[in-house]
Amino acid sequence: MPNNSLPPIAGCEAEIIGMVQHANPVYLAKSNLNLEQLNSAFACALHMHQPTIPAGANQELISHLQYMFEHSEEGDNHNAEPFAHCYKRLAEIIPQLIQEGCNPRIMLDYSGNLLWGVEQMGRHDILEALKFLSCDPSVQPHVEWLGSFWSHAVAPSTPIPDLKLQILAWQHQFVAMFGPEALQRVKGFSPPEMHLPNHPDCLYELVKALKDCGYRWLLVQEDSVENLDGSRLNQEQKFIPNQLVARNSRGETASILALIKTQGSDTKLVGQMQPYYEALGLGRQQLNKTTVPSLVSQIADGENGGVMMNEFPAAFVQAHQRIGSQTDGLGTAPINGTEYLELLEAAGVETTDYPEIQAIQQHKLWQNIGRNPINPESINASIGKLKEDDPSFSMEGASWTNNLSWVDGYENVLEPINQLSASFHKVFDHVVAKDPSTTKSPHYQEALLYLLLSETSCFRYWGQGTWTNYAKEIHRRGEAAIESAQQAIR
Repeated sequence: MPNNSLPPIAGCEAEIIGMVQHANPVYLAKSNLNLEQLNSAFACALHMHQPTIPAGANQELISHLQYMFEHSEEGDNHNAEPFAHCYKRLAEIIPQLIQEGCNPRIMLDYSGNLLWGVEQMGRHDILEALKFLSCDPSVQPHVEWLGSFWSHAVAPSTPIPDLKLQILAWQHQFVAMFGPEALQRVKGFSPPEMHLPNHPDCLYELVKALKDCGYRWLLVQEDSVENLDGSRLNQEQKFIPNQLVARNSRGETASILALIKTQGSDTKLVGQMQPYYEALGLGRQQLNKTTVPSLVSQIADGENGGVMMNEFPAAFVQAHQRIGSQTDGLGTAPINGTEYLELLEAAGVETTDYPEIQAIQQHKLWQNIGRNPINPESINASIGKLKEDDPSFSMEGASWTNNLSWVDGYENVLEPINQLSASFHKVFDHVVAKDPSTTKSPHYQEALLYLLLSETSCFRYWGQGTWTNYAKEIHRRGEAAIESAQQAIR
């Protein structure tokens, strides 16, 4: 694969870490909201993704969106252009609302696959729209971008060493397209499928990687977390920030702020602007010595399904028009996640004021360990004992698709992923440690590309058959790229 066909996913690791590791507020100075005048607020995010598949005319890597255009007779592929329009339409809707005197807010979560695929397709209309939403001062703070994994991997079944690679690859893609200032404003993170790992080591490494890469908060599904005593989050707690605490098998801890997405995966919640209507019925809450407006947080696929394709724009516009142009005395207002957290901090809320939570099922684990030493052996023994006593106990994590296991039945995909990851790190880790510029080489970047692609969730979500065959072909190419790199290094 020639270098000019590779996406920008590596090569500037130190520069990016230096770029995003700052504690400066990014929206506070631009916000025109007064929290003291608000009873409640709502934050809506749109998730956009198209996988990369080896299905071009010559089996080259292409976006599934391109495949939809080229095979319009298959399934729902006739929706290719409506999907493409969904990827850019906020660049029309947001300015329209601003011109009408409204004060809109939206958060955007685009996978790295999709961003690269739009470039591959030469869809300059979409690229210009996204650049406007990312860089134009007129839409700040109305639009906030959320980071994600580059290839829409689900965290619990992604090899732990690859979590940070996925995060950094997305940051490389984003900064290459929209520039350093735009990336420095990306402080929230959206895990694909809202899938939060609950294994102590996986969760710890995820949180640590997020913090290392400059993220301040992430969005989590309410059913994927619990209080430290094992109880479910109470109703009021779902509408304020929480502090997600991760403790690993060596007793180390890391934490990050979390905003809670409620009510499962129903895209109609955002499509029909339920977050706004729910927020209308909520009031302020006490956080230590400060009262704060409750926040309803929701995310949905931005293009997938009739409601999001057809009903969302009108519902989004109507909700903002109902609120109108006022910025004081609103009662309820749209707000974005980082803006909300920065306004809370400016109002005197401390990190220690937020309730502490952990991943679901972890209370059972820590209770089972009791006073025994915390180490990998005791963790594994306790997990085994809990599974033996209760077959429903799982350390796979939880997501907004809890009726679907991302592990069971997919050994034919997961085992090759683990093998490919092990081979990649065996070849490259010591070389990169010795010479960090190795990540700029085409050999490294091609091998990394296939590793990241092998972890794409779609190869499991869509079941056995064509999609697992795609995964096998990507794995085969990944093995070949790693072998070629190994020979070049020698």
